[in-house]
Amino acid sequence: MKYWKNDKGICYSGYRGGQSPRTGVCPSYAEVEEDLRILIADGYKYIRMYEPNAHARTVLRVIRDNKLPLKLMLGIDPKREFNNIGCPWLKEDLNAARLQKNAAANDRAIKKLITLANEYPEEIMCVSVGNENRPGWGADLVTADRLIEFATALREGCKQPITYNEGTYEWLQLEELVKKIDIISIHSYPLWNGISSDKALAANQEDYRMIKARYPEKEVIFTECGWATKSNGHSMDSSQANEETQVQYLTALWEWAEAEDVGVFVFEAFDEPWKGSDDENEPEKHWGIYNVDRTKKSAWVRK
Repeated sequence: MKYWKNDKGICYSGYRGGQSPRTGVCPSYAEVEEDLRILIADGYKYIRMYEPNAHARTVLRVIRDNKLPLKLMLGIDPKREFNNIGCPWLKEDLNAARLQKNAAANDRAIKKLITLANEYPEEIMCVSVGNENRPGWGADLVTADRLIEFATALREGCKQPITYNEGTYEWLQLEELVKKIDIISIHSYPLWNGISSDKALAANQEDYRMIKARYPEKEVIFTECGWATKSNGHSMDSSQANEETQVQYLTALWEWAEAEDVGVFVFEAFDEPWKGSDDENEPEKHWGIYNVDRTKKSAWVRK
């Protein structure tokens, strides 16, 4: 069964200067409405968000109140349930009590997601059990069995199709989870993997072919593909991180996806200054197609 129409999708997190999920300061209703109308004007039909939090609820209200032509993929962003010595940026392990507290928070997040999915059945078109919770380098790891538990709870609690959002190679080890979900959602980042722009699309195509060959009965889409426009050299070639290359890469990606009828969510809509380190050129801050002031990046304007 095919759940996805091949329309433009984009990952949306609307935190502006002075706002952050860490502090709980969220975009206002008016700011969200401005953002969504920008995306609609540029042809986006789907948005993806990561948590069933206050920001997501505002987005859903804006879509419903204004009858906006947008559908939302909404998931949970599980907190770590076991420590990972392989994560390069974790500085300390959590004790058993903290890990147990995280597990309880993850269970509550699934319940919140079910509540929103039932409250907004027309606006939420897909639900996700997690986001990058299985890679060996990850900070917020949970077991595959826990992801299956989350999928079972969603299946029993709401009507929307179920997915999980994860990197390509991790999917090769998730056969049992695949049986419990409807859509396989891949994250594929050539730039993070040191692949130059002239070979980037081929890398995405190979990721798609690999997972589709492994699970031919499942619908496979991309829910994170993008290109940073600034970098301090952290884990990527700074010369590749620029606006012109972002345009070239995403244009080629969209053309291929449309021709092959593959769903794609670009990462991401707007630059997010709260992310990463305090370095202005921190790449985590600069994946947006739009600047933090909501203007479109100059290479897109010229194009």
